[in-house]
Amino acid sequence: MNHITAQKLTVGYGEVEIIKTIEVDLPMGQTTAIIGPNGCGKSTLLKAISRIIPYQGQVIIDGKDIEAYSRKKLARVLAMLPQKPEATHGLTVEELVTYGRHPYVSGFGNYSKEDYEKVKWAMDVTGVLAFRHRKLDTLSGGQKQRVWIALCLAQDTDIIFLDEPTTYLDISHQLEVLEILHDLKANHGKTIVMVLHDLNQASKYADHLIALKEGAIVKVGTSEEVITQEVLERLFHIQAEIIPDPKTQKPLCLSFNLL
Repeated sequence: MNHITAQKLTVGYGEVEIIKTIEVDLPMGQTTAIIGPNGCGKSTLLKAISRIIPYQGQVIIDGKDIEAYSRKKLARVLAMLPQKPEATHGLTVEELVTYGRHPYVSGFGNYSKEDYEKVKWAMDVTGVLAFRHRKLDTLSGGQKQRVWIALCLAQDTDIIFLDEPTTYLDISHQLEVLEILHDLKANHGKTIVMVLHDLNQASKYADHLIALKEGAIVKVGTSEEVITQEVLERLFHIQAEIIPDPKTQKPLCLSFNLL
């Protein structure tokens, strides 16, 4: 699989255009972060490319129009973790993660040995195997988020989309989730595409950034190309002080003021 491309992508609600005829190329085997102010279309872009909401234009995965995929086939190619996953009262960790194998289950609904092995692997990689029999309702926010990521992993897709995966988590759990996603990219060959609000986290963990404002792309590139004073001024109307991170040498937004 080579890349995901969106061509002349337009998304609107009624008379309001949220995404305004943009071109997007998401590199495979890398982590892409979508950044921008609230309401600029970040989540809408993610939902459109994953075919959750209607759009105009084309979305192509490895040379094939996404509309040509059945829902089950697409679920074997791309996993999507929404910002607010559906409630799962009463389910154990293992039961929820097993749902990730649904695209591979026959009409009789029987899980195979391979299915259970994939579920166990997904729980192990995300560090939730130790509490596989616990109810999801008893877990902390960070633990729950790892379980949802495990569900996506159980789908065994090359591509994982995540809409604000660190929202509502404290800083340690945010870093825990981001480190897991980095490991999935670096050691398991996954393509990660996520919406992030924290600019320094986007700079540190993303290989490729897309900066959006009012449904249009302001800048695309590496963190060095996107996390700049000029781009942040256009995006957020701020004057930012940016220095190299002492550990990673990636751009670090040290402070900022409103213009």
